[in-house]
Formats: sequence, C-alpha cells, structure tokens
Amino acid sequence: MTAEHAASTTATNSGSSYPRVWMITGASRGIGARIAEAALAQGDAVVATSRSAASVEQRLGAHDALLPLALDVTDEAQARQAVGAALDHFGRIDVLVNNAGYGLLGAVEEATADEVLRLYDTNVFGLLHVTRAVLPAMRARRAGHVVNISSLGGVQSAAGFGLYCSTKFAVEGITEALHAELAPLGIHATVVEPGYFRTEFLDGSSLAVSPRVLDDYAPSAGAVREAARRINLNQPGDPVRLARALMQLVASPTPPLRLPLGTDTLQTIADKHAFVERETAQWRAVAASTDFPAHEAALKVARDAAQADASVLIA
Repeated sequence: MTAEHAASTTATNSGSSYPRVWMITGASRGIGARIAEAALAQGDAVVATSRSAASVEQRLGAHDALLPLALDVTDEAQARQAVGAALDHFGRIDVLVNNAGYGLLGAVEEATADEVLRLYDTNVFGLLHVTRAVLPAMRARRAGHVVNISSLGGVQSAAGFGLYCSTKFAVEGITEALHAELAPLGIHATVVEPGYFRTEFLDGSSLAVSPRVLDDYAPSAGAVREAARRINLNQPGDPVRLARALMQLVASPTPPLRLPLGTDTLQTIADKHAFVERETAQWRAVAASTDFPAHEAALKVARDAAQADASVLIA
C-alpha cells in the first residue's frame, strides 16, 4: 500500500479510535522511549522503531496501541517499509518524531572520515529517509506534525562535540525549510532542542568516542571527554518532564518552529545571541562595506530585471 493510498482510504482501520498516531524512531531507550510511554499513557497509538523490535517491546511492553518495528534509519528502503507497515496497521501517522541518533566525542581533527560518514548517515540522512517516507501520507491528509530532535548542540557548537553538533546544525536548517514548505499544506514542523537530560546518551550505547587522541587538544576536547564521564547520569534535565513537554507541543494548534528544553539550553541561547550581537557590532562597518555603492546597486538591479524573467539568487 502506498502512503498516499493509505492516507486516503475510507476503510475503517485500527487507528481510528486513537486521538493521535505517533511514529517515533530510536524508541527503545532514552528520550524516544519516554516520549512513547507518555503518548501511550494519554491514549494515543505509537509506532515505535529501533534497530531491534524486540528491544522496543522489552522496554515498552505489549499494548494494542503499540506497533514495535525494526528500523535501521540509514536504510531508505527499510524506512519506506516501516512507514508502509505503520499505515497498514493504524491507517495514518499524525506525528513523526525523528529521534534516532547518537553522539560522537572527540576533536574535529581526531575523528576519521568513516566516523563522520556513519554519524551523518544516522543523524542527518536517516532523518531525511524517514521524513521523506512519511510526508506523502501527511500531504494527502493536509495534516501532521514533524518533530525533529536536535540538541543544545544545534544552538551552539563546542569543543569535543563539533562534528556531532554539525549534524544538529543540519537538522536545524532542514527543519526551518520544512517549516516554510509544509505550513501552506497544513503540516507543522518543529525542531526540539534538549539540553543535558538524564538518559543513556553519554554512555556507550549512544555515544561514540573517537579512539584517536591528540595531546594538543587535551585542554579543549580532552577536557570535554573527562567532563562527559562525570556528567553521565547526573544531568539536570528530567526526561519524564521532557516527554510531557512534547505532549503539550503536539497538542498546540500553533506549535513553534523551535522548542528549547532545559534551563541549560535557555542559557546557551541567551549567551549565543549576546556573543553574536557583540561580534556583529564590532565588525559591522566591514560587513556593510561589501555592498555595491547605492547608485551602482540600483543600476545592477535594473539590468538584472531586464535580463531575466524571474530568478532567485542565493548568496
């Protein structure tokens, strides 16, 4: 069954009795499992995916409202199959939560090309695989909500987590574009930016550590390696409260483009904005000096308009 056909079918299906049907990737542990538990608790249906369907059922138990599926998000064909199975079972997907992902700890120079490719395959291309598979059904219904899990690291990059943060910067940019493209179709897109929450993210199940260690980076990335060990399972954020916040998010008729979660993320945003404002003020004259003089700019605009029927220039 295609996504468009499943979305447009008039036959009664098992999803009709549920207020919402969620599809959550990376749902066997951490934030994904907490979101799935909260959705089930409020009477929604959940398609919960992980590389192992058994691990999902072991964590979440057996429910009529739960469809556990094996999904490696790096496999685009698997993503399409999982979405097809979800639509066959529940008839629709109201909320997609792209949560599957992992961290990479190490200085930018310390990471190998293979480590970076694997990271992007999951954190960025995996998100795109699942999103592209789900969107046709949402477009057919002119309804839905795509929720992409970013990070405090999608707001501000940092030593030791630069490559991981770069994947979250990509997620932020993708979600901004989705927000603009999907809003006219009645579909919401939100990027969620959690700070440090008390999950398994900093242990070996969700965090890869570059084995190469360069002494020159000991005061920066090296210090972050040590800090990660101390912080693990002592993070300030409560994942149960995060899940509650996600329930509020999808219930809102006007959800935000960005939802920062945690006081650490709020402080990071304030510090980042202040830094950008100070630095921009210092270099404003140089930045403004690169335009054509006003009269030349006007002539150029007139020439460009005469030479093209329509053009979009992206600098």
